[in-house]
Amino acid sequence: MTSAVVFAYHNVGVRCLSVLLAHGVKIPLVVTHEDDPRENLWFGSVQRLAELNHIPVVTPETAPGKEMLQRLAAAQPDFLFSFYYRYLLKAPLLRISRLGALNMHGSLLPKYRGRVPVNWAILHGERETGASLHYMEEKPDAGDLVDQQAVPILPDDTAIEVFNKVTMAAEMVLDRSLPALIQGKAPRIPLNLNAGSYFGRRRPEDGRIDWRQPAQAVHNLIRAVAPPYPGAFSVCGGKPLRVLHSHYAGEAARHDRPLLYVEQGRCYADCGDGRRLEIVVLELDGSVLNAVRLAEQFGNKPLSLGD
Repeated sequence: MTSAVVFAYHNVGVRCLSVLLAHGVKIPLVVTHEDDPRENLWFGSVQRLAELNHIPVVTPETAPGKEMLQRLAAAQPDFLFSFYYRYLLKAPLLRISRLGALNMHGSLLPKYRGRVPVNWAILHGERETGASLHYMEEKPDAGDLVDQQAVPILPDDTAIEVFNKVTMAAEMVLDRSLPALIQGKAPRIPLNLNAGSYFGRRRPEDGRIDWRQPAQAVHNLIRAVAPPYPGAFSVCGGKPLRVLHSHYAGEAARHDRPLLYVEQGRCYADCGDGRRLEIVVLELDGSVLNAVRLAEQFGNKPLSLGD
């Protein structure tokens, strides 16, 4: 029976662990993370799935070290898998499995190597992304590709909507690749890293809106960090503003500077390129508002945007 040690977290971790179980892979150990109560926990639990299936689970507070290496080596797994595990796995760990160590990454490698690839792809206005199963090396997201599956990014898709598509793509890729991996017949396609890109971690403060940017760029930022992520934020009329949902149709702005206003029952924000965004839902000074409620509070007077 094929065996695998699994490092996993988040929805991709849940679905990919489910695939291994469906294929009858023996899993002597799952390594995951303790949920952080300060984090918005909108995703599934790898720990609960492992416990449901009577699989031993550990949740180390730091990146796996010497003690973990010894425990995993004793298990003598055929494979090591990493599915959205948040710590980088070092070379000694990658060498313990007989048939290889593989990672599921949320982009079409070699594009968007590194952190939060779904958010970066939306931010840059990409029309597709996907999931890639690849062998792990010490350099992040650089090992040979086994398989990948593309998914579309539609013009108003938010990060959670795209992430759900990527999760399904990850499940599909692993499900169709696993038989060949077990038989030792899976492809190994070298990645041309020069044709790709690497991006780092994003922080909540990176969601600040610069209304002098083109409307399309502002729209991309809003949907890249929309809830359940921290959201895009700014200042409106001197009050804190979060923009939760927007729509871009390429319409001309009505003013020559960034302003928020209501027109014919809809709320708009004029941007730096002479185009405007429809602001579908916003949070102003802690209150969630749509166009009707904004007009009730402020009338038809445009409100200044930005610091």
